[in-house]
Amino acid sequence: MQIQSLNLPDIKVTPFNQKLSSPLSKVGISVLQINLGKRCNLACTHCHVEASPRRTEELSREICEQLIELIHKFPEIKIVDLTGGAPEMNYGFKPLVEAARKTGKEVIVRSNLTIYFVDGFGDLPEYFAKHQVRIVASLPCYLADNVDKMRGAGVFDDSIKALQWLNSLGYGEKSNLILDLVYNPQLPKSGKFSLAPEQTNLEKTYKMFLQEHFNIVFNNLFTITNIPVGRTKMYLERQKLYTNYLEFLESHFNSDTLGHLMCRDQLSIDYLGNVYDCDFNQMMNLPAKTRNGEPLTVAKLLEAGSLDLISEIQTATYCYGCTAGCGSSCGGSLV
Repeated sequence: MQIQSLNLPDIKVTPFNQKLSSPLSKVGISVLQINLGKRCNLACTHCHVEASPRRTEELSREICEQLIELIHKFPEIKIVDLTGGAPEMNYGFKPLVEAARKTGKEVIVRSNLTIYFVDGFGDLPEYFAKHQVRIVASLPCYLADNVDKMRGAGVFDDSIKALQWLNSLGYGEKSNLILDLVYNPQLPKSGKFSLAPEQTNLEKTYKMFLQEHFNIVFNNLFTITNIPVGRTKMYLERQKLYTNYLEFLESHFNSDTLGHLMCRDQLSIDYLGNVYDCDFNQMMNLPAKTRNGEPLTVAKLLEAGSLDLISEIQTATYCYGCTAGCGSSCGGSLV
């Protein structure tokens, strides 16, 4: 696997594949994560997708139809995970939600919460409740100042109002209306790096604070490491911290996380219909490959009638972010 081409010339970090006793492989695909595009009402400082209100890239009708066919064709897909950008702003969002729910699959939407207050999107909370969509919402801290520094002025207040709105519909309380929150560490200002706090204890702190101050309840907190991709990578390079951060992540490599990595049972699809092992590989343009080394697409999956066309998972140095400490994934810590 060629990974050095993704790194800066001066990096002195062990290639990730040299940490492995054998190449990573899939264990059976059960999660289809779809990035619908880069359109978003926010431009967060840590966004690995580099989404913003100025981006226009989004799913096409053709690729949307292919994805709906994929959802119908493969019962082994249990979860359809919709992300962006703000996935709700991009073409095909509701058709994909409804196709997945009609086939009995769980739907996850990765929501920034503030989208509910943008003109044209005020129906989303009720729509989510109607279709029993699981909401995984970004709230990188329970303190207003920290959230607004990362995501923009006023984002914390809007997020609180959105969470209260979701609670009023039964989210966080009814068993079929799951509301999860996501914690991201602040971007480092110096070489004093740290991993995300222990997930279980931080979840208790979040729940106590949000209940006491805002009467908000939710189900789970996911702690996610800042992976050096997209705006996080650009920030670290500007601060001349990129190499040191990768070295920090490598120094905390935990082989116990390897069996639980999200890339093992997931396909990540971009708005052009290309297939990747994970969302980070997608943003770094490192496509999943068939057994004969060809880049994989949704069209090829449909043509083959199989999801099991990938011989080896593609890796790069930023994979240390998912394997450091307790590990990191779209569902939080791994071990």
